[in-house]
Amino acid sequence: MLVKIVKYITKKGGKYWPSAEMKKIAWVSDNKIYAKALKNPVKFWEGLAKEGISWESKWKKGYEEKLPYFKWFVGGKLNFSVNCLDRHLEKKGDKIALTWIPEPLEEKSVKLTYRSLHSKVCKFANVLRGFGVKKGDVVAVYLPMIPEALITMLACARIGAIHSVVFSAFAADALKARIEDGSAKVLVTADGYYRRGKKVSLIEKAKKGSKGTSVEKVVVVNRLGGSVKGSKFVDFNSVLESADEECKPEIMKSEDTLFILYTSGTTGKPKGVIHDTGGYAVQAYWTTKWDFNLHDDDDVMWCTADVGWVTGHTYAFYGPLLNGGTSLIYEGSPDFPDFSRWWKIIKENNVSVFYTAPTAIRMFMKSGEKFIKSKDLESLRVLGTVGEPIDNDAWNWYLEKIGGGRCPIIDTWWQTETGGTLITALPGIGPFVPTVAGMSFPGVQHIIVDDKGVEKKKGELGFLVQKSPFAPGMLHGVYKNHKKYVETYWRFWKKFKKPYYDSSDGAFVNRDGLIRITGRTDDVMKVAGHRMSTAELEDAINVHKKVNECAVVPIPHKIKGEVPVAFVVLKSGEGSEELIAGLKKHVDNKLGPTARPAVVYFVKDLPKTRSGKIMRRILKSLLAKEEPKGLMTLVNPDSVEAVKGVIGDVKGE
Repeated sequence: MLVKIVKYITKKGGKYWPSAEMKKIAWVSDNKIYAKALKNPVKFWEGLAKEGISWESKWKKGYEEKLPYFKWFVGGKLNFSVNCLDRHLEKKGDKIALTWIPEPLEEKSVKLTYRSLHSKVCKFANVLRGFGVKKGDVVAVYLPMIPEALITMLACARIGAIHSVVFSAFAADALKARIEDGSAKVLVTADGYYRRGKKVSLIEKAKKGSKGTSVEKVVVVNRLGGSVKGSKFVDFNSVLESADEECKPEIMKSEDTLFILYTSGTTGKPKGVIHDTGGYAVQAYWTTKWDFNLHDDDDVMWCTADVGWVTGHTYAFYGPLLNGGTSLIYEGSPDFPDFSRWWKIIKENNVSVFYTAPTAIRMFMKSGEKFIKSKDLESLRVLGTVGEPIDNDAWNWYLEKIGGGRCPIIDTWWQTETGGTLITALPGIGPFVPTVAGMSFPGVQHIIVDDKGVEKKKGELGFLVQKSPFAPGMLHGVYKNHKKYVETYWRFWKKFKKPYYDSSDGAFVNRDGLIRITGRTDDVMKVAGHRMSTAELEDAINVHKKVNECAVVPIPHKIKGEVPVAFVVLKSGEGSEELIAGLKKHVDNKLGPTARPAVVYFVKDLPKTRSGKIMRRILKSLLAKEEPKGLMTLVNPDSVEAVKGVIGDVKGE
């Protein structure tokens, strides 16, 4: 297929702006939409909901707020799977909905049309019903990036079950904690998957994680050629083949829960973030359409995120399908068999929208340009970045080497809790500025405040908060934990009665009125784009038989953004290289390799306040070779010099 090379951006005044060609094809190209939307946000979102989503019955009230809770499209009814599939069948039944690229080079890609995906979803929905799964029941999904993940999630949505996806690289203990918290009735997993040319087993972790829990059935996808044994275990394909392909969808209230997704917080136990059906559908539809200028004709969108994270939910699966588009997913590693794999996938599949993390971009920068051929990337029109603030060098490299200097970079800020992107630069409006996210999505308003909720001036760093009315895709609570929901997200409302959602991110507004995100303000790390609490990692290390206590802080890393460093106090004896290796392996088993400490230091004591709180900011300062401040509050100030003495030259490389 010959692709016409079009320049979609132009440089003016030190910034990049949409070109005339981009403005012609952009869904939104007039920046007046921001003021128009904020004049009456509820009316604005009601208009979008009516235009973008198919409803069984219209809502009676657009928005209802009784903090810390709120509802959108109250009284409205719909089915999420119908919006992703059924409504497209008449005109787009034979269009490719999902393209799956397996890692092994000898395996062919799989393409599922809307009609074939609909059939599989209906069949598996009937399988789940046959296992006794009803509306409101939780189904745990522990799958790699294979089509069965999407089939399972949409099957849950079809019958009103709540899916709870667990990242497939997580260890058995992490899986078990999420199964137990959600009281999952069924677990859907696989025997394994491929990663860097090797088979990675999943079934043993699934067995261990589900043992002794509420799980009654374990459905196993045969990816590696294994077989399932035991009365509790069934083969995915076998039960799918024998199922009826007619499945009447369960009609849901807009505010009914669609899914739970667990995210790390400042305490060790992960939080089950609740997302509803109607509000999430509306935000997923419109942010996909406008942020990435997604058209439903020949566009192919590739979001490289794993489905274990919210980015995989919204932009690898749901957003493109709600829009009747084509989504591409890839099973394996970006460097197998070498660093040209992703670019070949883009060329062979005419990918037009590419959405990835700064971590991946920095990894490709380090690998060199020999794997990149500009002619392989001519189908690209929009580039996106997600997961953490992107640095200037990575932004410019992405623009020039991958985008050929002609594609806008949509730098998106959002969270598991927001459901979809909320701060960015729209392709038809811009500007596209390195390290700057942009403006709040139309109909949403963010401001920067101090620790008492008072708005900051331009250029002043503070806390990023969202004002009421809150975006439709926002979380609707923490599963079975009202207290955690209030404490984590509503401190400004609780303490100062200001109706602000606290993002726990730092930011400032620059002189152009654009928002720049500076990073987390709580004890949460972003490792390779994955949000991870220091507390969860500390909990894992602390249960080791030789560890008395520990503290974990992040340090910058050129590829991963941040990596954890552990300061460990032993019960007795001295540390050793052997013990360091053992602790890292211990973390792998507890949480998975993503959480593995890059460096482990053995110390005699940790700097603490009189109330016993470990002062992690002091450890951060010491790692950065900065003189720590505020030592007067410490009960053991001598510990600072002792820690300083064991720290070597630490580099996140």
